[in-house]
Amino acid sequence: MPINPSSKTMDYRKIIYCVILILSSCNNNENPLSYGADTHSRGKMGFLVEESFKPLFETSIYTFESQYPKAHIQVKYASEREIIDAFFKDSVKTICISRDFTTLEKAKLKKNHVEVRSDKIAEDAVALILHPTNPDSLMTIAQIKAIIRGEKTVWTGLKTKINIVFDKQNSANFYYLKNFCDLNKLPVNLFAVNSNEEVINYVKQNKNALGIIGLNWISDSDDFDTLGFVSGINVVAIAKDDKSDFFKPHAGYIYTKEYPLNREVWLINKAKKSGINTGFVLFMKGDKGQLIVQKSALVPASAPVRLIQLITEE
Repeated sequence: MPINPSSKTMDYRKIIYCVILILSSCNNNENPLSYGADTHSRGKMGFLVEESFKPLFETSIYTFESQYPKAHIQVKYASEREIIDAFFKDSVKTICISRDFTTLEKAKLKKNHVEVRSDKIAEDAVALILHPTNPDSLMTIAQIKAIIRGEKTVWTGLKTKINIVFDKQNSANFYYLKNFCDLNKLPVNLFAVNSNEEVINYVKQNKNALGIIGLNWISDSDDFDTLGFVSGINVVAIAKDDKSDFFKPHAGYIYTKEYPLNREVWLINKAKKSGINTGFVLFMKGDKGQLIVQKSALVPASAPVRLIQLITEE
């Protein structure tokens, strides 16, 4: 019986279609945090970001994907400890945390023949927030340490117990407090919720609260979400000692180190140099990424910062 050529062609097409479906299914089931990218502007990547920097990266990822429609970034926001652990377990190739790896951490990676590239992309700060009815909105470093360590437990103005709240255990905010105050154990009046947003909401509802958050959550005055967060809280102005001026965490004061609770934003990458992960890191280091950092009212790592001094004439 002769074979119909058109029927044979249809069979080939069915086979090819089935193969495509199988490959697509495999790709869809693949862990997105280990998905290999094609180029700097095309492909899929998984990305873990410390939750303190969520507003910055929500904007950055949206902008990057808008510029490169064939790029897709699946981001998860987590605590700094979770992120570092995932990186060392090779569950993710690119992360954002508040510091570079230590010499010991780098040596461990090098021993396992892992090439890691670290890039500082911004300077950030830890902000202290209060309920608007709390008059104790000026603090020195010594006063803050006394509160965090549990040595001072009552507000001077409110005459009520101080409750200290931060985002979560093992977060960047947590480690900053622990190192800053040399804490061996947490005082009973210091507790964690689940996110920076929950800290802000807790402070809005509790007059005796002292909230510890990442500045990025309240820094961008042009963002509607940020305006909603700022409404109903006061940001503490901090002095290095009782002879110094008080400063709030504005970008200019972070840049000049006059605001004392500064920290950094680092991208750490071990993905291939030709892939989408590296493409996003280059984007954040470049002009557009640094402009987003500046617009977020943080301090860019490479772009210049304009300092304007206003002089009042008598």
